[in-house]
Amino acid sequence: MSIRPRTNMVSLNMHRSIRGKFLPVRRTVAAILVTLVFTVRSLSQTSDSRPSEIVPFTHQSQDREESPSALAFSPPSPRNPPQPLPDVPAPQHGQIIGTVTDVNNDTVSGATVVLEGPVLSDNRTVVANDNGFFELKDLEPGIPYHVTISANGFANWTSPEIILKPSQYMILTGGRLKIAEALTTVNVVYSSQEIATEQVKIEEQQRVFGIIPNFYVVYDHNAEPLTTKLKFRLALKVSTDAVTIFGVSTLSGIKQAADIPNYVQGAKGYGERFGATAADGFADIMIGGAILPSLLHQDPRYFYQGTGTNKSRALHALSNPFICRGDNGRWQPNYSTLGGDLATAALSNAYYPASNRGVGLVFGNFLIGTGERMLASLAQEFLLRRLTPTAKSQK
Repeated sequence: MSIRPRTNMVSLNMHRSIRGKFLPVRRTVAAILVTLVFTVRSLSQTSDSRPSEIVPFTHQSQDREESPSALAFSPPSPRNPPQPLPDVPAPQHGQIIGTVTDVNNDTVSGATVVLEGPVLSDNRTVVANDNGFFELKDLEPGIPYHVTISANGFANWTSPEIILKPSQYMILTGGRLKIAEALTTVNVVYSSQEIATEQVKIEEQQRVFGIIPNFYVVYDHNAEPLTTKLKFRLALKVSTDAVTIFGVSTLSGIKQAADIPNYVQGAKGYGERFGATAADGFADIMIGGAILPSLLHQDPRYFYQGTGTNKSRALHALSNPFICRGDNGRWQPNYSTLGGDLATAALSNAYYPASNRGVGLVFGNFLIGTGERMLASLAQEFLLRRLTPTAKSQK
């Protein structure tokens, strides 16, 4: 019996046994490889439908068979060209808010807020609410703006230049409205009579040393003419003034001592002299200061010059008994004063003693009265204003 053939038989049987055991394993591995190949193909087809430029890697062997063991870059598919990059996002809009107030920090409701930009499309208008609040939204950054606030009864307010940053939230301050300055033209319609009345009231306060009446002098160069009523008012004011009455009594005593006019002495003579002096003064004031000036439309007052040379001022004073200002503002012969002095001298014939009557007495008293008036005018021009307290403040 030969041993070698048996050995070969055994080896053959063992080889077949081992081959039969590993055959299922090989089939399983092959199935896995086939599955991987189909999976890679499926992924490749799916990636072709996406917008990305990157596709799955594939491996190509020398025999053009696909293998799942490696991947490689593939050029973009003609069916899916490269997509453009998206636009750069626009800058975020800004916003302006604020509260309209006045200078006292009180809110102003209903104010109009106007936003002004470099182009017309940038302009917009909003109205502040009941609390004075306003809001301006969606404002482009980097653009110069101005905000103007207006309200009824207030002056407009305009902000300085405002340039917002992206997404900036600005609170506008300083928008305090001031009361509008209104230019008002007032046409004053005045009455000449009313002004003259007020001027007479001032003249009635003029007293030398604050005591002696100095009513018949005017320090206002633009004095209004006197009405008839004011002329009589001024004459009566002087005639009935207590200081005037005291002056009449004093002058009567002096005449009593000088025995002129030729009345008797004693109380009776003093009474007669007092009556004659009072009648002379009253007649002179009423005729020369009220009646004739009203009839002839002349002003009985002395108009203080106060400027110029002493010579011109003296001539102005000395001419006062002969030249006066008319109610029309023009200078004219002083018929009122001359006529008053002459009428007063003539009336004295009615109550003077017989020895003191006659034409000589009339003209004598007339000349005396005119001379006294010239001296009084000189005193008015150069002296009495300094002694009249209320006249010092008048221009």
